[in-house]
Amino acid sequence: MPLVVLCGFPASGKTFRCRQLFEYLSLEYPSKKVHVITDHTEGLNRQEVYSNSLKERELRGNLKSSVQRLLGKDDVVILDALNYIKGFRYELFCVAKACRTPQCVIYCVTDAETSKAWNNLKDETDRYSSELIDELIMRFECPSPLNRWDKPLFTVIKDGCLNMNEICCALFTQKAAPPNQSTQTQPLSSTNFLYEVDKITQDIVTLLVAAQKSLVPGSAIKIPDVKEEFVFIRHVSIAELQRHRRQFITYTKMHPVEDSTKLSNMFVQYLNKSLMN
Repeated sequence: MPLVVLCGFPASGKTFRCRQLFEYLSLEYPSKKVHVITDHTEGLNRQEVYSNSLKERELRGNLKSSVQRLLGKDDVVILDALNYIKGFRYELFCVAKACRTPQCVIYCVTDAETSKAWNNLKDETDRYSSELIDELIMRFECPSPLNRWDKPLFTVIKDGCLNMNEICCALFTQKAAPPNQSTQTQPLSSTNFLYEVDKITQDIVTLLVAAQKSLVPGSAIKIPDVKEEFVFIRHVSIAELQRHRRQFITYTKMHPVEDSTKLSNMFVQYLNKSLMN
């Protein structure tokens, strides 16, 4: 599934352009399914999330995981979110490259005053505070056609129109970026490898969720048959553990190990490192 990454200031018209593209693709390519991934999900307070670096990092991880689940060789995935960090856009580029599918970036260009005015027109529950929108605009890292992870780049101003023909050409006729060693999925080392890594990691997650109920931050959790101890530096929700579990499984698909007994220790090491960042 080709990937479309929308980016721009907060309240710059990304969702409006997403809707335009969704309707066009659904009409012109009825045989293809178009998936929209967004941070406008029910129950998500974006003011609260983007004001908290840990919650924002968790949101980006969830968005990336959703992209990874849906990307393939057919249909289209549109990511409608801020996507204002170039490092995150690079991660998405690597995901598309690993899936051997094309991708493009649509940059919704507005000036700060226009975005602030459009933000004030939103419902109160969906509106950014004036302080936060100023911060998000300052943090924005503009995409560049010189960056391989931002190519092909389509810019659209507030009164402009999306060039649907060129976008569709980029999605359906251009060749995907060739995979390299860091993104190419390697053959699994055994036929039951996925089953083993799934079961091992799930068992560890279940154990950690139960164990941390009776521990205080700073404690270490000893896991049977695992040399590495899990360092309990803070409460970790099951959702966050499952997100890291999915990311670890994706990593091991690309870098399978011959000795499955090493997986438990590798996963605990992965968790310790990920949760400290």
